[in-house]
Order: sequence, then C-alpha cells, then structure tokens
Amino acid sequence: MMIIVVEGISAAGKTTWCKSHGQSNLIPETFPADRKAQPLTGIETAQYWTDWNAKRWGDALQMERGKGLAICDTDPLKLHYSWCLCQIGALPKRQWELQLQATRTALQEKQLGFADAYFVKVIDYQTAKQQCEEDTCRVRDRFELHFRLQPFLVHWYELLEKALGGRVLLTLPDDGLPPDVIPLNELRYDINVFDRFVSSLEGKTK
Repeated sequence: MMIIVVEGISAAGKTTWCKSHGQSNLIPETFPADRKAQPLTGIETAQYWTDWNAKRWGDALQMERGKGLAICDTDPLKLHYSWCLCQIGALPKRQWELQLQATRTALQEKQLGFADAYFVKVIDYQTAKQQCEEDTCRVRDRFELHFRLQPFLVHWYELLEKALGGRVLLTLPDDGLPPDVIPLNELRYDINVFDRFVSSLEGKTK
C-alpha cells in the first residue's frame, strides 16, 4: 500500500514520467471546471481549493486500496503552491494563512495527508522553456511565474524531507522505483509533524 507524489514546476516533465512509469496507477493533475470564476482571496476560496485537493487525496486512497499503489501527478496537499506564491509577493500572506488553516483542519480530519514518497524534478530554465514550447497539447500561459516558484518549491520539499525523515527524492528516477523499497509512512495524518514542518517554514514566509 503506497502513495507516491511526483512534483515539479510546469513543463518539468512530471506528467510524462508519471505516464511512463505508472499510467495504470495514475492520479492525474486536475482542476475544477469553475475555478476561474472563484475570487483570488478569502476564506471561501481557501476552502474551495482545500476541498478540491481533498477530492484528489480521496482518489489516491481509492487507487491505493484497489491496486496497492497510487502515483499522484502533483501533490494532493498542494499547500506549497500558496506558500510559494506568497514568497514572491504574488499572494497576500493572509491568504496563505487561510489556506494553511483550511489544510490543517483537513489533515486533522484525514481528508488530506502526507504521501509515502515524493519525487521532485528540478529543471533548468532553458530545458523547461523548450519542453513548454514543444508541448502543443497544453496551454502553459503561466510558465514564467511557475519557474520563479521553483527555488521555493525545492526548499519546501527539502524541509518536508527533514520533517518526514527521508521520503523526498529531488529527481525523477529513470527506471521508476519499486514500491517495496519505500517504508510505509506512519506519519500520514500526524498533525504534530505537520505543525513542526510549518514552523520550519516561518523563517522564509513573508
């Protein structure tokens, strides 16, 4: 029984990796159809995104129960996105705090949780830009913004590595990774680990 998260900025190649190594176990990155109609800030917006993230986590749990393994294209928790935006001044600190509160409640209620392993792709600008331009199947009109987030995304998962004790790999393994080499995560819904992790971010939060 295992949930693996694959992360990286837009055009990093995470979706390609997921399809190559786990198509039958894939929880794709998806978005609610009415997302563009939502306000950018406010407690209802924070809850809206937390509910969607919880849906994806629920999909991962269902896949894990049915097939023993779920591979998530992007982290269902996805709290890192608000934090990273806050770091570059693209999201008010208050909205990050609201998203944090909503996510913390969801984790306490076991509607969101920590995965068993995280594979995070770090990519240089030119390679990412080339892959973005060559992919005609998707519109990536926020590529430049997402590339600015990469240093903070990496720092987030470096700190999560410390919090969870060895579950983050800053690469996408070329040959995949056999699930049986990853120990089960007994901290999946541990609120104390979550709080310590968030505290470790405070020195970087604007």
